[in-house]
Amino acid sequence: MANAWFETVAEAQRRAKKRLPKSVYGALVAGSERGLTVDDNIAAFGELGFAPHVAGLSDKRELSTTVMGQPISMPVIISPTGVQAVHPDGEVAVARAAAARGVAMSLSSFASKPIEEVAAVNPQTFFQMYWVGSRDVLVQRMERARKAGAVGLIMTLDWSFSQGRDWGSPTIPEKMDFKTMVKFAPEGALHPKWLWEFAKTRRLPDLTTPNLTPPGGAAPTFFGAYGEWMGTPLPTWDDVAWLREQWGGPFMLKGVTRVDDAKRAADAGCTAISVSNHGGNNLDGTPATIRALPAIAEAVGEQIEVLLDGGVRRGSDVVKAVALGARAVLIGRAYLWGLAANGQAGVENVLDILRSGIDSATLGLGRASVHELTPDDVVVPPGFRRDLGAA
Repeated sequence: MANAWFETVAEAQRRAKKRLPKSVYGALVAGSERGLTVDDNIAAFGELGFAPHVAGLSDKRELSTTVMGQPISMPVIISPTGVQAVHPDGEVAVARAAAARGVAMSLSSFASKPIEEVAAVNPQTFFQMYWVGSRDVLVQRMERARKAGAVGLIMTLDWSFSQGRDWGSPTIPEKMDFKTMVKFAPEGALHPKWLWEFAKTRRLPDLTTPNLTPPGGAAPTFFGAYGEWMGTPLPTWDDVAWLREQWGGPFMLKGVTRVDDAKRAADAGCTAISVSNHGGNNLDGTPATIRALPAIAEAVGEQIEVLLDGGVRRGSDVVKAVALGARAVLIGRAYLWGLAANGQAGVENVLDILRSGIDSATLGLGRASVHELTPDDVVVPPGFRRDLGAA
């Protein structure tokens, strides 16, 4: 039997590509238009270097920190994503893995598993919301998350409904009926391990969004929910402040890439912001988030917690982000590939890889704690930064 353990996130991605049907894997890779942003998110980390020490290093390193009041074992949390067809255990498996490694879980409102099931296995669960529907509907969803045990709310705003990918968009069906099953049967047959995982549960991927279920109604399909989202009037800064007030607890605004927007988020009373470009799935040509991070952290880092999302593939990436001002990072594709490769154990494997890399880089930089990391630990080439909205 082949060894289920993998040593890098890149290997997890290779296994995920081999295991998943083409359309499912394509949805994970995603990106928009030319893919400039999704590529830059990764490439930008490679442009940064380290300035290591060789003696007087610390024998022990403190990697733990807090995000929105939640203690976590390292500066990494799970980013909210939908995993409708990756693995039958979906976000519940991810939440269990995160809990096992002392990491907070973020659950997308478009997720395949309900908030009740996820929060039950990881009490450090943040619930993510888009501005979808009326204010009354938003409050209903928010209160459901609160009742289920969510300890923080994430509002995602970085989405412009960009259409088209130069390499072709994945085929995502509206629902799994008989006609759809026949159409996608060849893909499933070519990936027997993936098919067997679902066969053991005696159910097919459920392409619905249970966290958007109206009271007494049925869960809308992914595209039904997406349509409601597109038809909802766009939120204002007053709407952001209103939702934050309604929640009344730890509140993160996700999708910030500009200094002026970061300042507005702080003024609106947000607890945290995530410097994010939706993993390259939004407006193509937006710079890598690690390029935008330093200016934002310098401008508002004393007022609000600053996190980074986008392109993180190894522990050294996490250390670079923290050194440049992030409190922690959110990971998305990295854990999805781990989930595809080996379920809950695969997600734990990815988290272990990141923890080892964080520890190694912190050691080499001569730091006893991730809280001691500074911009002086990172070699930033001329022209690397993008100080958006700083004028």
